[in-house]
Order: sequence, then structure tokens, then C-alpha cells
Amino acid sequence: MNETLPLPTRRDEAWRYADLDALESVWADIAGQRETIDVPAGETASRQIVLEASDPNVSVRTLDVHVGKGGRFALHCLAIDTDYGRIAVDVRLEDGAHFELGGAILGGGERTLEIVTDVRHDEPNGTSNQVVRSVLADKATGSFLGRIGVARHAQKTDAAQSVKAMLLDRSATANAKPELEIFADDVLCAHGATVGELDKAALFYMASRGIPPKEARRLMLQAFIADAFVSMADNDAREAMETKALAALEALV
Repeated sequence: MNETLPLPTRRDEAWRYADLDALESVWADIAGQRETIDVPAGETASRQIVLEASDPNVSVRTLDVHVGKGGRFALHCLAIDTDYGRIAVDVRLEDGAHFELGGAILGGGERTLEIVTDVRHDEPNGTSNQVVRSVLADKATGSFLGRIGVARHAQKTDAAQSVKAMLLDRSATANAKPELEIFADDVLCAHGATVGELDKAALFYMASRGIPPKEARRLMLQAFIADAFVSMADNDAREAMETKALAALEALV
């Protein structure tokens, strides 16, 4: 518990889309809580996080990650069920280190779910790849705010973000704010963000092949979300994440 930290406001860009009323109910207990992950040079580590229902139904996870020279860290996360859920990750990469993120946001009702990342390439030859997929229904809000910072001497950096959201109802909201801050000149950095709806032509084609509309929607959404977990090396862990994601999708479709 840290009473010296004030509740964030929307003037702080990282909390711009947060449900601050819900956050206030747990802030006294979670303020300043951060989990530290240190991956030694040359080592490989991975982590999976699933935000699920709790009481109060608010879940906030904050990670500080340091990856040593030539190390690799993979984080795969799934935000579901909580009225307000937030996964925030600050990453610092040394020479030749790699960070992999695969995240999925699945929400209906009036849920607010978000993934926030700040990846700092402090040294040369580092790589990072972030893939986030969201499916939102009813009046749910899903947000991704991702900053990539490349230091002046961090040449040969290769960083990418791919952010896509699928709205099942026009009343749902998807926010995507990829951000690049690059001070080196010999780098490969790219980001893309799209918000759309299910392809009606594809749904029509599947219907013409005898697939019921609900099943067609489920199959298309399943393939869409699978992008977030394809990089998982552990087959059992990937299956467990996909099973939870599919159960959440069933509730939305």
C-alpha cells in the first residue's frame, strides 16, 4: 500500500482511456505495486497473464522488465471478464535483446480493458514485436497504448507493432495509440493499427457453404484472435490461453 501516490488522471496519456472510477475502488491497495522481471544475458524467459473476474471486479497488473544482452522475453496476455482490466508493461532491452508481446482483449457489456506498453531500446541490435487483437461488443471499450523508444546509439534496432480491433456492435469502442520515438538513424521500426467489422463477403461465402451464421462468426473471430498467441513456444500454455479466449468469444458471439 502506498498512500503517497495520487490517483491518475486523464491528463496522464497512459491513463487516458482508463475507468478511473473503477480504479479508485482498489487504488489504495495497488498503488505503486509493480512486478519486476529480470532476464539475464543470453537467457530466455516467458510469462502468461490472464485478467479474470474478481471482487471487486477490477484487475491491474504492472510489470517492469529488463532483458540483458542477447536475452529474450515473451509475454502473452488475455484481458477478459473484469469490469476494468489493465496490463501495463515497461521493458528495457540491452544489446541484441528481444521482447515479444501477444495480447488479446475480449470484452462485452460496459467493460473497459487495456494493454499499455513502453518498450525502450537502449542499446544496439535489439528487436521487439507486439501483436494485439481485440474483439469488442455492446458498450465495451478496448485500448492499446504502445510506445517504442529508440535511443540515439541503439543502431540496428528492429521493432514492430500490429494492432487490430474487431467491433461486433457499433456502440463498442476501440482505441489504438501506437507511438514511435526514434533518435537513431539505422533502424527498422513499423506500426499498424486498424479497427473494423467482420467481413460481410466472407460471412456470405461461408453461409453459401452451409455454415450457420453464428458458427461462421465464431470461426472468423477464432482465427483473428489466434494471431496473438501464434508466437507461444509452449504448446500446452498456448492451448490453455486459446481455450480461455474461445470461451470468452462464445459469450460475445
